[in-house]
Amino acid sequence: MSTGYTSREQIEVYRFPWPVTIGVPLLVLFLQGFVPVRLQLVRAVDLPLLVTIYFAVSRRNPISGMFTGCLIGLVQDALTQHPIGVNGIAKTVIGYLASSLGVKIDVDQPGSRFLLTYIFYVIHQCIYFGIMRGLANAPLRWSWTHQILGAFFTALLAILLFILLDRFKQRA
Repeated sequence: MSTGYTSREQIEVYRFPWPVTIGVPLLVLFLQGFVPVRLQLVRAVDLPLLVTIYFAVSRRNPISGMFTGCLIGLVQDALTQHPIGVNGIAKTVIGYLASSLGVKIDVDQPGSRFLLTYIFYVIHQCIYFGIMRGLANAPLRWSWTHQILGAFFTALLAILLFILLDRFKQRA
């Protein structure tokens, strides 16, 4: 009779080919920068956040997750008119949390991926809002309806994107 317990040593850690590691974040940063200009509905979805979460939970290394989130966030900041570092800080925290949680729970199931992305989206938005309002003194307004709907659509898209990115996983 087996229990559902998986030891830390039994959790699979993945790596990705360099073209995927560099190309996917650059592609989503490009899409994030130019697609919302044409389609207003897409503004609620944060594609760089999805890539940060995916790579962080797949690698299951908090330091790697932090660096991934930091680099993706800083490049995202550089492509916007916002102060440099706002997305960098928020995505660094999410990368660390996602990597740390990826070690503890099974993050390869669609349900857990949806729930994780939903929660991390809301946490990311709270951090982003706090930094922009508190440190950058930006006149932002918080809307729970907007955040909940954004989290829902982002989490749905995450399931599809994560299935696509799963094809590039290699066991470490």
